[in-house]
Amino acid sequence: MPTDSTLAPYPDLPLTLTRAGTGRPCLILHGGGGPATVAPLAAHLARTSHTITPTHPGWDGTHRPAWLTGIDDLALAYLHCLQDLRLRDVLVIGSSLGGWTAAEMAVRDTAGLITGLVLIDPVGVHIEAEPITDFFSLDARGVAEYAWHDSARFYVDPAGIPAGQLAVRQANQATMRVLAGDPYMHDPKLLRRLGRVDVPALLLWGASDRIVTPAYGAAYADAFGDGRLQVIPEAGHLPQIEQPEATFALIDAYLHHVGTGAAKAQ
Repeated sequence: MPTDSTLAPYPDLPLTLTRAGTGRPCLILHGGGGPATVAPLAAHLARTSHTITPTHPGWDGTHRPAWLTGIDDLALAYLHCLQDLRLRDVLVIGSSLGGWTAAEMAVRDTAGLITGLVLIDPVGVHIEAEPITDFFSLDARGVAEYAWHDSARFYVDPAGIPAGQLAVRQANQATMRVLAGDPYMHDPKLLRRLGRVDVPALLLWGASDRIVTPAYGAAYADAFGDGRLQVIPEAGHLPQIEQPEATFALIDAYLHHVGTGAAKAQ
């Protein structure tokens, strides 16, 4: 069963972690929609791995210190978290904003803690020909149309959301603006740094994603030293929710193919 705990890589930054399973450590990073968007993925991986799913500071009512104002801050905090937990041979999986965070972790991982990298429709880089849709300018129906393949199924009328839940969503978006609003949803320096990442990187992309398109994903994957793109049909920005079986199968195949860093070293 999943258990919640708190770890503070810095005195004023208590991180809320949900942990489950045993085996190879797997850090799972959510996107702007919060931890619920990766919960099914964490449950799947917990069958064979030790999953660690943080709630990003400022999401779902958690504390965000005033100095934590960028994805680079978040990436370093999670690297320090891995060090404090004395974890090695870590698989990092990130969705959307979490994928960007995972990429920033990989370029800063001088200790070689990360040996596997799966990014699911990540933002984080600037591709001139494929601009990132301005998520903050979309209303609820626009979000559904841009983020989902089956927009009718996943559209949620804000009028039907309880006031407490709506307040949490609005606070999450406010935090996302602080961390990723300027420059919008990318780090201008990240793209050219990815070539130094020698960890095999699997990028999974929903074919119908209109927040960041598969063409954006192809350029992202090409920037890695060892990157590969897999496009998932009939899925949008969150294929782990819209097409979970296909998404999980590709991740399982990646894990079977690359093995673990410990196994490679033998």
